[in-house]
Amino acid sequence: MALHLESCLSSLKPQFVQTTAQPSQSSNNIKLDSLHVANKWSISAEEERRSTLIKHRDLSSSNNHSEKLELVKHELRNVGENSLKGLYMIDAMQRLNIDYHFEEEIESFLRRQYVTSACGGSNHHDLHETALHFRLLRQQGHFVPAEVFNKYTNEEEKFNPKLGENINGMIDLFEASHLNLAGEDILDEAGKFSRKILKERMTQFDHEAMFVRRTLEYPFHKNLPIFTARNFYGHLYSTNVWFGSMKEVAKMDFSLLQGLHHQEIVQVSKWWRELGLANELPYARNQPLKWYMWSLACLTDPTLSEERIELTKPISLIYIIDDIFDIYGTLDELTLFTEVISRWDIDTDMEKLPNYMKTSFRVLYDLTNELSSKIYKKHGWNPKDSLRKTWESLCKAFLVEAKWFGSGKLPSAEEYLKNGIVSSGVHIVLVHIFFLLGKGLTKENVHTIDTTPSIISSPATILRLWDDLGNAEDENQQGNDGSYVNCLMMDHPEYYCTRRRATVDVMNKVTNAWKSLNQECLFDTYFHKAFTKASLNLARMVPLMYSYDDKHSLRGLEGYVHSLLYDKVF
Repeated sequence: MALHLESCLSSLKPQFVQTTAQPSQSSNNIKLDSLHVANKWSISAEEERRSTLIKHRDLSSSNNHSEKLELVKHELRNVGENSLKGLYMIDAMQRLNIDYHFEEEIESFLRRQYVTSACGGSNHHDLHETALHFRLLRQQGHFVPAEVFNKYTNEEEKFNPKLGENINGMIDLFEASHLNLAGEDILDEAGKFSRKILKERMTQFDHEAMFVRRTLEYPFHKNLPIFTARNFYGHLYSTNVWFGSMKEVAKMDFSLLQGLHHQEIVQVSKWWRELGLANELPYARNQPLKWYMWSLACLTDPTLSEERIELTKPISLIYIIDDIFDIYGTLDELTLFTEVISRWDIDTDMEKLPNYMKTSFRVLYDLTNELSSKIYKKHGWNPKDSLRKTWESLCKAFLVEAKWFGSGKLPSAEEYLKNGIVSSGVHIVLVHIFFLLGKGLTKENVHTIDTTPSIISSPATILRLWDDLGNAEDENQQGNDGSYVNCLMMDHPEYYCTRRRATVDVMNKVTNAWKSLNQECLFDTYFHKAFTKASLNLARMVPLMYSYDDKHSLRGLEGYVHSLLYDKVF
């Protein structure tokens, strides 16, 4: 696990204690063989003890921190008509992951910029400024038409090659292209053009080479600053006095929030240990740290500590129930288990279930009731019916897959993806987030959330397709549960004559899902921004969670987590 990288890389498999829950004869053997890799994300008693020693301090208790914040706020409030300086400051805040301190100032500045541009008052001639202005406004939820880039193209709607000489312009054009919507061909072209130029000129850079490389690999819109902030050294901004103040705020934030993360990990670990499912199901994944990282990625606001801890609990059960379907249950048992989940009666047909299924259902039942009670007390809405329906739909989707793969017959690609969007578990996560946040709790919104709207199905599509790509074999699956690529090649063998061709089309489908998610984040009027941000963050987390190396380990995520929890300062 990432909390002890030295010991987690051991290839020794764990010694299991015999219990009543044993793998079924039809279980995924490769998943069992690689369990020792998967369970590096467990939390040992020693690591829990270490976490308790790292004390959390409230940010507001630091006078120096407050003083630096006020300096930066004052600077941003007084940029006046200097739009470029304001844009630079906001970009730096976001990249340093301290923008949550300046939400009012950022919104005030960008709204003025939006009103000015909407009235035809702005006139950004420089590509660098135009692209940065475009990206920051769209990220904030202010629609700027893609046509602002028309002046940089020729009659064939191709970008002027001379623009490639402006490297900062190319970097910002590339970043802006990731906020594209369906039908915005000029932004598609912008992405291709800027990527090509930056790749070609990589070898000509000196001190900027690292920033350009990271931009190409990790475009800002599709990544999480909570992990990447430590690698941001200022680029254009390092010589500005205000950037020095921001850097100091970021350093203090990083140090102070480490204690909060460790405090949350201790609570998650204690809950998971006392629950006892790891003992009941020794062949299931034991990954509380990994499950917590999903919560931390989705809910990055430091004030949402309680929500992160509570969200980790249903996330853990998504993984456990997945393993029940993959490892433990026979098809008859899984059918009965799904029926019991659908009826949601703790006394109905429970005696027919194996003991481990009884325990698992009771844990799920009790957890759902407990969370529903907490949400009702805090926000005045009982979400039990909505939460119960999400678990029912998840188990039904898992059962469909079990029947498909048990028969040895692959479904059509369309059938597979439709079911896979549900079996991804994304709707479980986001529906829980919606109610835990407690913002926009209306009858209309609850009805909408129950029907899996695009704000949920888009990140679910991204996760399912990314997980299924050939380069995303996880520590357990190794493609044994089928994939969208395989179904696609089976549906159209005459067209998808090579796996590479099918993979390219799958990546295009991922791109389209991102466009749909961008559309929701930009134009959605139903849900609170905190919820749409969580949906966006979930999609951003997907590559980190599914980019496995040839040893089926998440080296990238492990490095980020170790840095986040143990590195001292920037």
